Amino acid sequence: MNKQTQSIKLPARPPSALPVSAGIGLKPEHFTPLLETRPALGFVEVHAENYMVAGGPFHHYLQQIHEHYALSVHGVGLSIGGSEPLDEAHLDRLKTLIERHRPERFSEHLAWSSHAGHFMNDLLPLPYTRERLQRVCDHVDRVQERLGLQMLLENPATYVQFSASTYAEPEFIGEVIRRTGCGLLLDVNNVYVSAINHGFSSQAYISALPCNRVGEIHLAGFARDSDAQGAPLLIDSHDAPVADEVWRLYDYALQQTGAVATLLERDANLPPLTTLVAEAQRAAERLRMTSLEVAS
Repeated sequence: MNKQTQSIKLPARPPSALPVSAGIGLKPEHFTPLLETRPALGFVEVHAENYMVAGGPFHHYLQQIHEHYALSVHGVGLSIGGSEPLDEAHLDRLKTLIERHRPERFSEHLAWSSHAGHFMNDLLPLPYTRERLQRVCDHVDRVQERLGLQMLLENPATYVQFSASTYAEPEFIGEVIRRTGCGLLLDVNNVYVSAINHGFSSQAYISALPCNRVGEIHLAGFARDSDAQGAPLLIDSHDAPVADEVWRLYDYALQQTGAVATLLERDANLPPLTTLVAEAQRAAERLRMTSLEVAS
């Protein structure tokens, strides 16, 4: 394939890096216990769209929590993978949020969620074609230009694939990173879910990514189901502890990336904060051992 060659573009102001430690997704249920107990966590992460308001308790608590923990802002509504231009009003609200809280990281998904003025409450897959590659690169360039910082792009969890695709997903992601200068958010659970759903090697997928550009890793739980033919179907549900298979894949990923800030995602069936912190500490111990291995 004759691929377009472009030089790497570097954003104007890369954010401060997250500490090489483990963090949790911040939910309102955590606000008070987190401030009262201040557990050993490296950072917290919030969904940008939950904070796109002028004031209120979310901003009040986030400001206090950010005084003690690094902050990662994770977008779910930019529709980076969509075929239409970005929603500039949404991007303006995101800019306001970034300037208000000055997070150490910002990330978004390689997916689309809006079309023709309609918003779908889901992160939908896209065809990996030359035309869509250019569109995604244009969108990433615009986001980095508007925010004035480097973003991380997250690999998706998918349940269908497009016959029109001419790039493998890791190749497509690598091209976006090379052309735009963005970084990679490696969601290990998403890799495992997609690998089972589509029948490919999760380790080979990770090895094909530009692992030296990983700025954050996500871990989460999944739900088990089956498709119409009875084949296994995994759902990226974020409502359960991290599965043993995903922990093993995380160990493999750390061999490729080195120690990288790692987030434990939990969006439903929330357990007590102490349970989430304990799970995060499993990741923190793996990060510690990875750093020691590199040092030796």
